[in-house]
Amino acid sequence: MASPKLRFKEFDGNWLAATLENLAEVERGKFSVRPRNDPRYFGGEMPFVQTGDVTGSDVYLKGYSQTLNTDGIRVSKVFPADTILITIAANIGDTTITKYPVACPDSVVAIQPKREKANTIFLKNIIDLQKDNLDSQATQNAQKNINLQVLKPLELIVPSKEEQTKIASFLSAVDEKINLLTQKHELLSQYKQGMMQKLFSQQIRFKAEDGSEFGEWKQSLLGQNCHITTGKLDANAMNANGKYRFYTCAKNYFYIDNFAFDTEALLISGNGAHVGYIHYYKGKFNAYQRTYVLDGWEHNIQYVKYYLDKYLKIRINSEKKEGNTPYIVLSTLNEMPFQIPTFEEQTKIANFLSAIDQKIEVVAQQIAQAKQWKKGLLQQMFV
Repeated sequence: MASPKLRFKEFDGNWLAATLENLAEVERGKFSVRPRNDPRYFGGEMPFVQTGDVTGSDVYLKGYSQTLNTDGIRVSKVFPADTILITIAANIGDTTITKYPVACPDSVVAIQPKREKANTIFLKNIIDLQKDNLDSQATQNAQKNINLQVLKPLELIVPSKEEQTKIASFLSAVDEKINLLTQKHELLSQYKQGMMQKLFSQQIRFKAEDGSEFGEWKQSLLGQNCHITTGKLDANAMNANGKYRFYTCAKNYFYIDNFAFDTEALLISGNGAHVGYIHYYKGKFNAYQRTYVLDGWEHNIQYVKYYLDKYLKIRINSEKKEGNTPYIVLSTLNEMPFQIPTFEEQTKIANFLSAIDQKIEVVAQQIAQAKQWKKGLLQQMFV
């Protein structure tokens, strides 16, 4: 039928079409208990892998948030190691491979390659290339989903088992490089968090340029050190061709036709999935009505941002009532305890943490570039 642009020289001949069910056993997970969170079925030793666990993994399953006991296993379905898991609801088409037996609910499908026909890593990668195709076939009810009637007849173009294995070995080496970069990123992030803890608890102190000790930190409230207000606009104000930035409760920003602020400020998402996320911006902008704008600082604003990065989420969670979605009211910010070293020490702390952030960003870019390079390889190595 066809052959890829990029190929190992010892192989030739066309790749052939095969359905997913011809290459693997395709079974839906199961968890028949209602309500789903009935505690009688949880707390054992069997990993219970759900859509979020799959989405949060890489090539191999990173972990799981729940386990099933013996009763839970009876009402679920267990799949062996070396099974490809694919999400069929919410984030459709995310995949990972198991290294140990797991149980799954019906929002996850287990794909067990037939050993004589398919290599697991090869099959995972070729399925990943079908993510957009699968998403386009999803039905929209309460949430998007697909079913076995979509997955089983999914047509894939594949080579011999020997060529699959060769490709899989090469891609595993690429994935290992990405994994090493990811580990480096995680270690740098952990190092930053550890240093923030030591710096803000004053276990570690900088010295002045002349070698002298800095003075005691002052204790204050956040609202006594800045002006706190909120934006006035709703999402309808967004304009793709607008001139000024418009900050919302999400991590990103949009554009708008007019501005309300012309200042150096920290902008804090007041509710939603990214509650407590902190933006820094200097210039003309506007803000969503549940985004807090903190300006008028006499402190090093980067120091303030790092301080809030460390303690704001803790304060938000301490105010959260059981069952409530976290959100910020004005008193959350106004009455938040705030520690103030001298401006010179603030600057040293901010510069130190900023240097770590720069290293983290370099590694993040290396990861993104490696993933993009792999994506380009896949497009050339697969039909």
